[in-house]
Amino acid sequence: MPSRKNTRRTPLTSRWMGLTLVPLYLFTLVLVLGPLVYMLVLSFETRADVWGVIPQFTWANYKNIFQPVYLNTFVQSLKLALLCTGLILLIGYPFGYFIARLSPRGKKFMTAALMIPFWTNSLIRLYGWIIVLRSGGTLDKVLMALHLTQRPLKLLYTYPAVVVGMVYALLQFMILAVYSSAEKMDWSLVEAARDLGASPAQAFFTVTLKLTMPGLLSGVILTFIPSMGLFFIADILGGNKVVLVGSLIQDQLLQAHNWPFAAALSVVLMLLTSLMIGLYKRVTHTTRLEGLL
Repeated sequence: MPSRKNTRRTPLTSRWMGLTLVPLYLFTLVLVLGPLVYMLVLSFETRADVWGVIPQFTWANYKNIFQPVYLNTFVQSLKLALLCTGLILLIGYPFGYFIARLSPRGKKFMTAALMIPFWTNSLIRLYGWIIVLRSGGTLDKVLMALHLTQRPLKLLYTYPAVVVGMVYALLQFMILAVYSSAEKMDWSLVEAARDLGASPAQAFFTVTLKLTMPGLLSGVILTFIPSMGLFFIADILGGNKVVLVGSLIQDQLLQAHNWPFAAALSVVLMLLTSLMIGLYKRVTHTTRLEGLL
């Protein structure tokens, strides 16, 4: 009989593998956990009269968040995030599903077309939207050439312009998430549902939607969380008329120099995003259990 190879790890091998994990642990502690702990501690400190902070514990920073002006900023950011995520879902899900149904050559072409814009800086692409949306810009010329409008529209520096910028910046994440999920789907299950008498709509909602739900939820997380804090899009296309939580944090850091309050805002925003991630894990776990049953 052939002799079995000894697959047991020797103490030297285990020690060497442990040493290879040291850089990862150091990176996590210094660049991930360290800043989070510092931000949490800073949120409970007191702002100095002129500059810096005083190491004096206080709850005032978190109490200030419940003031109407700041609480309204969170509400407006949440509304904008929900609106943008809904629009991205309506556009991105059919697009990702369509790519998954293409031939291998078509899939490569469409995924490359989606990735090429990422080669250009996001700020440059957003400044391109200024040329499109400004009064007398590209969109106005097209609409007036088609006799759909009689005079230039004032689209730039408005709420719809911010929504367009958010959807444009985050749409690819939804498309790629849905595509990766739909591309791995067993299409024979859809054909079996149709053979058993299900209509195209019934087959979609009972089979396709459930099987692609992990990708859909991943896309929702990848679009909802960034849209809460992408303040530079609101600054560029909204002209500071649309204030998000990220804009508020930036103002507290750079203008008001109220670092503890900015840290408190960041902690609350982080808790909200963590809640969304926890909800995502719970829903995906439930979906997997239903699929097994």
